[in-house]
Amino acid sequence: MSLAPSYDPKQFETRLYEQWESSGVFKPRGEGEPYSILLPPPNVTGTLHMGHAFQHTLQDALIRYYRMRGYDTLWQMGTDHAGIATEMVVARNLGADGLTRDGLGRDGFIEKVWEWKGQSGDTIERQMRRLGTSGDWSRSMFTMDPIASNAVIEAFVRMHEQGLIYRGQRLVNWDPVLKTAISDLEVINEEEDGFLWSIAYPLSDGSATLVVATTRPETMLGDTAVMVHPDDERYQHLIGKTVTLPLSAREIPIIADSYVDREFGTGVVKVTPAHDFNDYAVGQRHGLPMINIFTPDAAVNDNAPAKYVGLDRYEARKVVLADLEAEGILVETKPHKLQVPRGDRTNQVIEPYLTDQWFVQMDGLAKRGLELVEKGDIRFVPPNWINTYRHWMENIQDWCISRQLWWGHRIPAWYDADGKIYVGRDEADARARGGIGADVALHQDNDVLETWFSSGLWPFSTMGWPDEATMGARGFERFVPSSVLVTGFDIIFFWVARMIMLTDHFTGQIPFKDVYITGLVRDQFGQKMAKSKGNVLDPIDLIDGISLEDLVAKRTTGLMNPKHAEKIEKATRKEFPEGIPAFGTDALRFTIAALATHGRDIKFDLSRAEGYKNFCNKLWNATRFVLMNTEGASFSGAPQPKTDAERWILAQLAKASAEAETHFAAYRFDLLSQSLYEFAWNAFCDWFVELSKPALQGEDAAAADSTRHTLLYVLERLLSLLHPLIPFVTEELWQQVAPKLGIAEATVMLRPYPQASQFDGDYAQAESDIEWLKAMVSALRKVRSELNVKPSDLVTLLLTKGDARDRARSERFASQLKFLNKLDRIEFVDDAASAPPAAPAVVGELTLLVPLPADKLDAERVRLDKEIKRVDGEIGKSRGKLSSETFVQNAPAAVVEQERKRLVDWNVQLEGLTAQRAKLD
Repeated sequence: MSLAPSYDPKQFETRLYEQWESSGVFKPRGEGEPYSILLPPPNVTGTLHMGHAFQHTLQDALIRYYRMRGYDTLWQMGTDHAGIATEMVVARNLGADGLTRDGLGRDGFIEKVWEWKGQSGDTIERQMRRLGTSGDWSRSMFTMDPIASNAVIEAFVRMHEQGLIYRGQRLVNWDPVLKTAISDLEVINEEEDGFLWSIAYPLSDGSATLVVATTRPETMLGDTAVMVHPDDERYQHLIGKTVTLPLSAREIPIIADSYVDREFGTGVVKVTPAHDFNDYAVGQRHGLPMINIFTPDAAVNDNAPAKYVGLDRYEARKVVLADLEAEGILVETKPHKLQVPRGDRTNQVIEPYLTDQWFVQMDGLAKRGLELVEKGDIRFVPPNWINTYRHWMENIQDWCISRQLWWGHRIPAWYDADGKIYVGRDEADARARGGIGADVALHQDNDVLETWFSSGLWPFSTMGWPDEATMGARGFERFVPSSVLVTGFDIIFFWVARMIMLTDHFTGQIPFKDVYITGLVRDQFGQKMAKSKGNVLDPIDLIDGISLEDLVAKRTTGLMNPKHAEKIEKATRKEFPEGIPAFGTDALRFTIAALATHGRDIKFDLSRAEGYKNFCNKLWNATRFVLMNTEGASFSGAPQPKTDAERWILAQLAKASAEAETHFAAYRFDLLSQSLYEFAWNAFCDWFVELSKPALQGEDAAAADSTRHTLLYVLERLLSLLHPLIPFVTEELWQQVAPKLGIAEATVMLRPYPQASQFDGDYAQAESDIEWLKAMVSALRKVRSELNVKPSDLVTLLLTKGDARDRARSERFASQLKFLNKLDRIEFVDDAASAPPAAPAVVGELTLLVPLPADKLDAERVRLDKEIKRVDGEIGKSRGKLSSETFVQNAPAAVVEQERKRLVDWNVQLEGLTAQRAKLD
């Protein structure tokens, strides 16, 4: 036997992965029914976080399972160019070298980005390999690769030709640090303490004032109306009149709109269409001017009075409030809770900003995208997430696809001196389409497309669309639609919906058949993991382990607030006083699978990982036992069982295989891991290993040989069952077991996945008999333990009561009972009264008695008193239920009948225990 004496994943995980990848086993084989998964492309700038680990583990389990089922599997790998994040990372690196983005210029900066990407941008792919990701790396796609970029340009040009892409002035989320529009997904709204200021706006005729309330007084410089509810009797007579905008001396109208909440403040609100999304909608309805008062970095621009021009927005706020107070029209200031939008990259307050952007017209695309899901072409799992999808699709807005960045797919549009737009696949194509010659100067749009646009094309851009030759080579017809998309609920709107709409629009296909929505990984206290909270867990740290000092350094690096850093350091030292131990990849993966319920949130607890590391160790030790007891043996095919224990374990194997198939089909990884854990730990590693020992050490050579065959066979099938969840330890163990069974495959990954139909035989009687034997062994071990009998000491077993079947079983399994419980003899007695003082146990209607030496009597009296009290309590519970009319009338008949049987069984036990206790007095 060459298996190491102890389980140490560091000794084989990296070695096995390199063997797998170099062998080409991750690639499609071209045979069998296709099964494919699209990897949601992680940011090339990033490192793995627990959300990645969670989703990648489940995807890999599916790919490995279907590969073993004989499907032609493709897991499409890839990474996203992550425009904003990448620019930030590279700009920060340049700053450390004394360089700037603007100083390099666009071309020089892009060159630096590619240089960075080549050196350190592939970190996340290396980390994915550590998780056991069995995707086809030879097909891995980067969203800026030529194939993907070609698809992006083609999609833009076609949609522009179709009138679905247009340029227009709209309100967008604007990050004043990044100086670009960002998507809703990149905006975090959190409640913060602020103020509500009430300001008196004088009517233009001087007859009165209207008091409005605002949380952003600086934006009043861009007001173009004040607004009341049309049914508010207090102000109906003022509708159509004007007020004089304080500090600006502009006259603006008083309008009526049902958007106004009459109960909020005075029922009068200011309207700033260029700086509030709701006001923008009001402005469009009423044809109001849109006055933008900010520069791209959120300073006041020339559209405001000269006094405020150039001031930062918050400095302008201070000056505006001081001026209002000086004029006596700042009516009130009071504390107010408000939702503040901040950019997830910069943590800066996001400004609603009026600017020219490129948009996709969404109404028609959304209608079709909703139809595909509603009619069942695409299935959401769990199904309740279709409601989230439906709500967004029914309330969709046109999609802003342009970003004011340099890194990304530059928009294929060119402008002449008059601002006329020419769109084409390149400048030559744009000129040809516009019918203009080389004498007309053109300059290309400076903006790039947001990353969600290229990611939305992912299902078919990765397959070579629109080039037919490339599509054929990469298997478009075979692998589109893919089988399932595994993703988080937080990007249903931003990615899932867009892939559905764009894939259907350009190819007439759906992108995937199932959408399995996972939850959000939280810490053990239910808190969202965030760097600012100091509760982020790095999957690689869980795999390899990390010292306390390194963990503290990792969690506090980059935190600007020293007090916050000190708080996080203190919490980290308290939670991990000795750091995080190395659990290995398999323990992490099994933990993830066990937590993957169909709920929204997943609480990750390190104690679970420790438990599943013990599970891997249990498998290791069980395999060592099997190998030691089968040295020199070799078998082929399925065993022909000679013992009931063999028949029983084969029946358990069939059940576990059937349950695995059911749970994989339903994406119930939690139930899958629970079922396989029970079969592996309890059925095989505990019971079958124990039940095999009497045969292995007995005189029946045929039974011993058959048991060896069954041990190897069931272990090989068990490792195959577990492989999709814990690939490394199962491969390492399988490599030792497979040769003894004459298996031809080079890796467990290519073994047929166990299915219940493969295990023939009616083993019902054997199952019943072995369950009886297990109950007998457990009952006797409990008595021995409570009596503190040494493991090496032999005891006598006396049996009484029971029926003919109990007597037959006792005789049939006498050798096993003696071997497993260290018995010197087994005898039947007429009744407990005729037996010497003994410790009793009950199995069904059979009473087990272990005669007591004199020095054990007192301990047995204490034990019996405790057991009588416990059983008496159970009888009370049963009687309470059965005496309740509500329970008897409302509970299912089977439940009521079961409770009645329980009461009978408890009474039988109590009778035997009481009689035995009386004998000891």
